[in-house]
Amino acid sequence: MPKLRPMTTRKALIVLHDLLVTAAALIAAFYIRFEEQRLSVRVDMLWLIVPAVMVYAGFVYHFFHLDDAKWRFASLPDLWNIFRSATVIALTLLVADYILVAPNVYGDFFFGKGTILIYWVLQMFFLGGPRVAYRYFRYSRARNRAIRNDSAPTLILGRAADAEVLIRAIESGAVKKTWPVGVLSPSPADRGQSIRGIQVRGNFDDLETVVAEMAQRGKDVRRIVLTPSAFEPDIATDTLLMRARRLGLTTSRLPSLDDSVEALHLAPVNVEDLLLRPSVKIDYRRLENFIKGRAIVVTGGGGSIGAEICDRVVTFGASRLLVIENSEPALHAVLETLAGKDSSAAITGRLADIRDRDRIMRLMSDFKPDIVFHSAALKHVPLLEQDWGEGVKTNVFGSVNVADAAAAAGAAAMVMISTDKAIEPVSVLGATKRFAEMYCQALDQQFARKAESNATPMRLIAVRFGNVLASNGSVVPKFKAQIEAGGPVTVTHPDMVRYFMTIREACDLVVTAGTHALGPERSDVAVYVLNMGQPVKIVDLAERIIRLSGLEPGRDIDITFTGVRPGERMHEILFAREEPTVDIGIAGVVAARPLSPSIETMRAWLAALEQGLAREDRSTIYRVLRDAVPDFKGEAA
Repeated sequence: MPKLRPMTTRKALIVLHDLLVTAAALIAAFYIRFEEQRLSVRVDMLWLIVPAVMVYAGFVYHFFHLDDAKWRFASLPDLWNIFRSATVIALTLLVADYILVAPNVYGDFFFGKGTILIYWVLQMFFLGGPRVAYRYFRYSRARNRAIRNDSAPTLILGRAADAEVLIRAIESGAVKKTWPVGVLSPSPADRGQSIRGIQVRGNFDDLETVVAEMAQRGKDVRRIVLTPSAFEPDIATDTLLMRARRLGLTTSRLPSLDDSVEALHLAPVNVEDLLLRPSVKIDYRRLENFIKGRAIVVTGGGGSIGAEICDRVVTFGASRLLVIENSEPALHAVLETLAGKDSSAAITGRLADIRDRDRIMRLMSDFKPDIVFHSAALKHVPLLEQDWGEGVKTNVFGSVNVADAAAAAGAAAMVMISTDKAIEPVSVLGATKRFAEMYCQALDQQFARKAESNATPMRLIAVRFGNVLASNGSVVPKFKAQIEAGGPVTVTHPDMVRYFMTIREACDLVVTAGTHALGPERSDVAVYVLNMGQPVKIVDLAERIIRLSGLEPGRDIDITFTGVRPGERMHEILFAREEPTVDIGIAGVVAARPLSPSIETMRAWLAALEQGLAREDRSTIYRVLRDAVPDFKGEAA
């Protein structure tokens, strides 16, 4: 028998109700089954048996959790528990009847099979009926309140299973100011059906027709809610949103239950939702086990990626977090955001530039991190083609400073955020990021060679991925601003393609790569590449954002092409030609084994770069980068 659970006033009332209706069902069964004469000979014993049955029923109901279930949410599992409870009691009475038939006890069947059958039916009705009636009462009250409070008449777009989740949330009050008046489903099997009393009125192509029909009935649809099935790859979601905006409808989405949201809620439809590939399934238990209780440092913690990593490690249970950022407004913003989270982590923010070696060494030494996520970098291709020296100072020497400081402070691992532009680079950004990768690889290999047999060496890894949607400086905010200004939207080339990820997905996979690097069996890979699915044409992305705004590309907003900028290439690549890949058994992450020189060779190149910077000699810088990264195609102007 399960452990007795605490008694509350609500639970006491439920127990009292269930016991009283048990007695009522048993007595009613006798009055229905027996005529007056046969009933009169059983009445005296019946009054002795009823209290015993009530006590026994109380234990049965507790075992099947009838006293735990809220009547407001009564559903099939609750009715199933009622069926099981009534069946157990009825079978017990049947066994007891065969005991009572003994000559030395009662001498005859006291209940009889017919009486027990009638009791079983009445018991289920008396237990289940009030629960269902109460749920319907709460449902009616919620519906009337929604109508009185001027809740927006809403069409739900998606398959029946997704629509049912939202309708339940509306009925329970979890989603407010919304009342469904119909469902549009892409599934032919859903047509002509109703979901919790809400009719499926057609498919997505019927949006305009259904809105017009509802208006004729006096129900002016003001909102549509897109469920996860409305974002499937074979559905033109952007066109659907454009049609909704033209009808003047507010658009919202129901997040997937896989999105790790804290509570069910409606959210705006963002361009991230229009990616034509499913997000990678993240093993959040693995990430929590990796981060929980550890001290974490995040450099560049005020940027888009850095701030999201800070949020994730706090969510996963880090004990301490140090945010390093050289921008005062950005540092203040991320600390304010983290302060609003329900977390016990000790969060500290420090202003520092990763180029300042002494400052970074002191901060790391004082904090003593377990894991360092190195996100700080200069990342804009055209700017670094112009100010190449700044790219070398930050992306190369800054990364070296962070890696050396993390090692000196005794960190177990450093995870460097890299880029797909580091593969066969044609820009200063790509070359400097690849150089930083190589330094981390060399240091990682050195620690592995010098480690004693019983010691666990520090790991230094790099994680590559492509463009992050809606991050600072990405094309999405730029396109949105251009649309708000009336256009045109500017794209460099009609055939320009890029890989895209959402910030959340990228950061979760970065942490996932760290779990592999520090796994029980040391891996010999130090460069990880995130699976970004299929590349997306920039012009296609621009058209989707225009449609998301309710406008028609080429008619309401023009798209103009400005030409490829210095350091850009038409197609990004994930792996170099001579770079073997390794499947590490983790969805969304693949390891690469690029060649890496020794740490001594790396330090010689660093000395040459330092001399070139001191003389502001671009040709020397480019020569060293080409020596270190033979695939680098950049040319000194």
